Amino acid sequence: MTDLATSPAADLAHAAAPAPASADPRGPLDARALAADFPILAQRPHGKRLVYLDSAATSQKPTVVIEAMDGYYREYNANVHRAIYEIGERATQEYEAARVKVARLINAPAAHEIVWTRNATEAVNLVAYSWGRRNIGPGDAIVLTEMEHHANLVPWQILAQEVDGDLEFIPITDDGLLRLDVFEVLLRLRPKLVAFTHVSNTLGTINPVREMVEMAHAAGALVLVDGAQAVPHLPVDVQALGADFYVFSGHKMLGPTGSGVLWGRRELLDAMPPFMAGGDMIREVKLRRSEYNDVPWKFEAGTPDISAAIGLGVAADYLRDLGMDRVREHERELVAYALDLLPREVPGIALYGPSADLRGGVIAFNLPAIHPHDVAQILDRSGVCVRAGHHCTMPLHERLDLAATARASFSVFTTRDDIDALAAGLREVQRVFGV
Repeated sequence: MTDLATSPAADLAHAAAPAPASADPRGPLDARALAADFPILAQRPHGKRLVYLDSAATSQKPTVVIEAMDGYYREYNANVHRAIYEIGERATQEYEAARVKVARLINAPAAHEIVWTRNATEAVNLVAYSWGRRNIGPGDAIVLTEMEHHANLVPWQILAQEVDGDLEFIPITDDGLLRLDVFEVLLRLRPKLVAFTHVSNTLGTINPVREMVEMAHAAGALVLVDGAQAVPHLPVDVQALGADFYVFSGHKMLGPTGSGVLWGRRELLDAMPPFMAGGDMIREVKLRRSEYNDVPWKFEAGTPDISAAIGLGVAADYLRDLGMDRVREHERELVAYALDLLPREVPGIALYGPSADLRGGVIAFNLPAIHPHDVAQILDRSGVCVRAGHHCTMPLHERLDLAATARASFSVFTTRDDIDALAAGLREVQRVFGV
């Protein structure tokens, strides 16, 4: 096995990530032009133009990502960190270069603080199992919110049950904002950890991360932020936010499935025990003991999904090249347009969540007397793809007294024409049901 501490790839991975560029002067995104980068959008389901409004579930992939992954398998398919032949060294170099690209996107202090996972879910579980089981004990409190995705809820439930810890929850207002006054009260419990979503995957609420982190740190708590719905849609600077752990998924940010990231402060990662054991997470193995590898490889046991990491690095560069300020403004304008158009064009529609300025590119809605699953199925006949169900936020739906919702979610290739198509499709749903 190649010594990672002295390999060229290790030197590259140790490189500090430069600060993100200042506000982009190029003006608004041209979503129609960008759509040409996404080959799947040329599909015509049911003979209709594909209107993909389910990016909160998984995003579509631009050609550059698809070609990068294909190129790995065609040109230099080999395992990483082991081979000393040319294509093996190239595989390692590209794999570790992707770590640097992701670090640049979120302004991580160093690429070594980027741990590859399969998705945000695995990243949360890694922290819960490795950090949590060493630091959370009987009676210790963990503070979450009512709007959490199940991936940032169930791991903490399991941990609390195992160690006899306590879970507390920040409630939301009727328009989907966190009750920071209640959060302030909960912090008097001196929780060990506060974990919450940056952007709600159901309501689109953009939470005040920096303010909440400062409040939690003042109470002595560490903070984990679920950034799965934030990194693809708005500027994220983990140094400015101040959180201790930040997690996100590659497949929601124009990258491949099976790719994800845990960013953590180096001193925390160094102190955490391995999450899984096996090849690559070790430096030396004896029959009765082992010496573990350095961060981040200590948490990356076994052969990784090399092509997925490479594709995720390309996706990170694609977003960074667009300019995340421009991406955020594009989606804010789309949300404002949709929140104005849909109530005017679709009688009786119920919309959930805050205003466009406080919301990411997500709109949850219902049509009276029509189940969301029926809404989604009939919209599909018009080529319009939306989500229907509880979106892995069952407690949030219970809080809102809703069995389910339909959800439209946007990306860099979404246009006003797509929202117009959604409105027309919803009117057709109402026609079919005679509403």
